[in-house]
Amino acid sequence: MHTLLEPFQLGFLRHALIVCTIAGGLCGLLGVFVTLRGMSYIGHGLSHAIFGGAAISAAVSVNFFAGAGLWGLASGLAISRVTKRRIIGSDAAIGVITTASFAFGVALLGYYARVKQSIDATVFGSVLGVTRGDVVMVVLVALFTATVVVLAYRSLLFTTFDPEVAEVSGVNVGRIDAMLMLLLSFAILASMKVLGVTLIAAALVVPAVVARMLTNSFARMLWLSSLIGALCGLVGMYLSYHLDVSSGATIVLVGFLLFAVVFAATGRHGLRRTAVLDAA
Repeated sequence: MHTLLEPFQLGFLRHALIVCTIAGGLCGLLGVFVTLRGMSYIGHGLSHAIFGGAAISAAVSVNFFAGAGLWGLASGLAISRVTKRRIIGSDAAIGVITTASFAFGVALLGYYARVKQSIDATVFGSVLGVTRGDVVMVVLVALFTATVVVLAYRSLLFTTFDPEVAEVSGVNVGRIDAMLMLLLSFAILASMKVLGVTLIAAALVVPAVVARMLTNSFARMLWLSSLIGALCGLVGMYLSYHLDVSSGATIVLVGFLLFAVVFAATGRHGLRRTAVLDAA
């Protein structure tokens, strides 16, 4: 029993468990919109874009959250702008803009030693660095995101499934897209400490995909994906302590295991639910 409860007796691990659980639920919630919009690559792309913003912030000694957050938001808006022109698809726009930002961050590593020291934890995640301030940050971001999703539920639903009709009907699609990019940037920043840049995309996509196989209701998918994400974060962080494995990698592997189990259990029924949701 002592071995099982040991992680809860260490202050930094308690903080890490809380952050992983809430961040997992936060990523699961936003992952629904990302997945249904066919932009699953956006999590991977924005995290890389924010890496460039984090490098710049470290180089000029600007607050990490302010600099990286603004850079991520600017990258997200640029992606939306390029995609709307219909010259290239969203996946190509994400690839061009975010990889350029990531490359810019990598280039700065060679010029500023303080950038390298600050960025290591950003790339791979650092559970040992989770503080009470990080807990407060992720809680505030989660509460803000949940509030925005509830208040703008109809607009988000409309723009997710039919943005052209939504715009004709009077919905400011550009403003909704910008708001979603802002929420994604905040979520990635809040989750980066435990997941790292390279694994955030999976935390956004996997819970939403699993929820999509379990229900054909958009509303149920939202809370189910959030619950799955929180569960993966809690179990993954707990197992990472006992297995002595990276927290981000363990959380993603727990999510993949759950995906495999649900996929095997639902079979054609899960695929049928997915088709019904697409048709809606």
